[in-house]
Amino acid sequence: MSNMLNVTMTKSRFGRLPNHRACLKGLGLRKINQTVSVLNTPENRGMINKVAYMLKVEEV
Repeated sequence: MSNMLNVTMTKSRFGRLPNHRACLKGLGLRKINQTVSVLNTPENRGMINKVAYMLKVEEV
């Protein structure tokens, strides 16, 4: 299992549930098509799973 994940936001955060916005903020995502590298931890995986419909995830 890879240690890092590249996470890209593909849809806007506006009009989303407050918990979903908080997950994006926790992952460090602010803009559409912005990509961040995060550690592959259970905490980050949980946030990614909650907002998976607006993300693209790749293992590094």
